[in-house]
Amino acid sequence: MARPRSTPTRRVIGLGFLPDEARHGFLIEVPKGAGAGDIVCISEHRGDGVDRADSREAAGLPPTDPSVRVLIDRGRWLSLAPGFWEEANRRLRANGLPPAKFSKNPANPIPVHPSLGKELCILCWAVEEATPEDIPNALHNWEALAPEERWWLYTMTVATTGQALQRGKGWRKALRAALADNPYVKGEGMSPRARRELLGHSQLSLEL
Repeated sequence: MARPRSTPTRRVIGLGFLPDEARHGFLIEVPKGAGAGDIVCISEHRGDGVDRADSREAAGLPPTDPSVRVLIDRGRWLSLAPGFWEEANRRLRANGLPPAKFSKNPANPIPVHPSLGKELCILCWAVEEATPEDIPNALHNWEALAPEERWWLYTMTVATTGQALQRGKGWRKALRAALADNPYVKGEGMSPRARRELLGHSQLSLEL
C-alpha cells in the first residue's frame, strides 16, 4: 500500500506572510518604548525584499515615503491592534496557517500577509483622527464588513489618498464617517455571515 504524501510545510513569518510564495506584503513597525504618542508605521512593499526588511535597521522610512500607508499613535494602535490580531488569527487558522501572538513591543518590524495588511490599513485610516472613544465603534463596524468589502475599500482609498500624510480628505475622511462616526447598534443590520453570503462566499478566505 502506497504511503500518503505528506503536505509540505509552508514557511510563515510575522502575521501570515509567506516569503516563499508572496512578493507583496506589509510591514508593521512599532517603536521601542511605551509612550502613548509614539508613532506606529505601516508600510506596503512589493518585490522580493519584504522578508529581508524584517529588521530594525532596514526600517525607519520617512513619513513622506510613498510606501508608508499609516502613521498612527501608540495609544490608538493598542486600542485596535488586539481586536485586529484576533480576527487575523482566526482567518489564518481557517486557512491552515499558524497564528501569531500579539506583542505590544515587538523587537523587529512584523511582515503581514497582503490581504490582512490591506484590512489593517482600512481600520487604522478610520481611527487615525477619531477620538479614543470612537475606536471600539469603528472596530465593530470593521468586523461587520466582509473581507472582500475591506479589500475594495482599500483599493479605492489607496488610489487617491493612500499615503500616510494624506489624512482627513477624500476616501480617508469617508472611512472615518463610515466606521468611526457611524453608530454601531448590536443586533441591527446584516450579520457578517449574511454579508459574505450576499457576496457569494460561504467562508472567510485569504487572497494571495
